[in-house]
Amino acid sequence: MNIIIPMAGRGTRLRPHTITIPKPLLPVAGKPIVQRLVEDIVKTLNTKIENIGFIIGDFGAETEQQLLEVARQEGAQGHIFYQTQPLGTAHAILCAAEMLQGEVVIAFADTLFKADFELNAAADGIIWTHRVADPSNFGVVKLNAQNVITEFVEKPTTFVSDMAIIGIYYFKDGAYLRNELQYLLDNDIKDKGEYQLTSALENMKQKGTNFTIASVAEWLDCGNKDATIYTNQRF
Repeated sequence: MNIIIPMAGRGTRLRPHTITIPKPLLPVAGKPIVQRLVEDIVKTLNTKIENIGFIIGDFGAETEQQLLEVARQEGAQGHIFYQTQPLGTAHAILCAAEMLQGEVVIAFADTLFKADFELNAAADGIIWTHRVADPSNFGVVKLNAQNVITEFVEKPTTFVSDMAIIGIYYFKDGAYLRNELQYLLDNDIKDKGEYQLTSALENMKQKGTNFTIASVAEWLDCGNKDATIYTNQRF
């Protein structure tokens, strides 16, 4: 299995700290955010991780070596990919196109979580979710009675669901996902001005792909100063 971690953002909401340190390498209770994320995912997956790909901006050689060391500590081969333009989540993931094969987990690097479930590797896809009070700032999912996802909506302006996508996804067939992401770029299909992963997920669902959810017990955000302070307190 491969893990892909998009983390090319500059972390402007956490300045001045992120002027010299990329946001995912900021410490939470003494350990970098991205290291905690990788450790938690590996523990949840309970399977052999072959490769971990980090999609970054121009962070410098020292940062790249730190990220490769995070992969090495989990017994995986680390890879560095670059996203030079902020064109959306689908574009970011596609920057690591060569790793989109076989079983793949996508995990955005400003999310930490607490979970007690085991991965159902028989599923076509699994979306990590958490119930939120204000879903307008998140991608959300609508579910049927069997907890199968019936709709993906990016930052809804009217209420459709309070089950927010926390930014971690499992795909049984990475090549299938790669083709759907490439379709968005080839046909210039954007939502909110960017190429969105949720657009690809919606297309896959309409083709018969069954996505289920895995709800986490706690979702800890590191997107801004106040959230990061709270996450430190929780750890």
